[in-house]
Amino acid sequence: MRVALQLTCLNDALFADTGIATVRLLERLGVDVDFPASQACCGQPMINTGYLDEAVPVVRNFVDAFAGYDAIVTPSGSCAASARHQHTLVARRSGDAGLAAAVEQVAPHVYELSEFLVDLLGIEDVGAWFPHTATYHPTCHSLRVAHVGDRPLRLLRHVRGLRLVELPAERECCGFGGTFAVKNADVSVAMGADKARHVRETGAEVLIAGDNSCLMHIGGLLSRQRSGVRTVHLAEVLASTEGSP
Repeated sequence: MRVALQLTCLNDALFADTGIATVRLLERLGVDVDFPASQACCGQPMINTGYLDEAVPVVRNFVDAFAGYDAIVTPSGSCAASARHQHTLVARRSGDAGLAAAVEQVAPHVYELSEFLVDLLGIEDVGAWFPHTATYHPTCHSLRVAHVGDRPLRLLRHVRGLRLVELPAERECCGFGGTFAVKNADVSVAMGADKARHVRETGAEVLIAGDNSCLMHIGGLLSRQRSGVRTVHLAEVLASTEGSP
């Protein structure tokens, strides 16, 4: 099986450890991972903001970079959702039949990390060790567009040493929403403050999620509140082992 890593822009720029953890985890499970050097943004920021024409060359670059792979794994429900669903909209609207056909070939092979582990590898216990009390935030795009369901929780329940506590109002948006946080800053902060309050109510040491964009938003609020709660991406938890935390 030919597998490629789609790192995502945010991880490349700010959270490289997540990409490293993803590769380390997959290699530990016997997966050889390629990293196509020509990959760039998946186009989600432009698409979400309505710049569909401007997203065409970005979508074309994506399908060119990842053509021929059996699976494209990304540590982001948000970017997986964009590649699987929004790219089709952009390609069809462009009127470029070749691009539309290329998207149809590539998009079904894009998997959010937990989907790839549970559905393609058939693994729920990845041999992880993370001795902390944590709570999990299911991000909006992973829930409502990528439909990853309870796969992340199924993986986390097998992590040794991890005490997982339920997050109140877990399905409520944290308020980040990419450009939404810029255009509607006051609403975004208010929503984030609610989410941060719910996290503190759990008594958890760590907040886990599958999208660093949401963790960045909630984590910034938790930090300013001096809560002591740190944020960790799902990939980093699953990559952690007793010998190499």
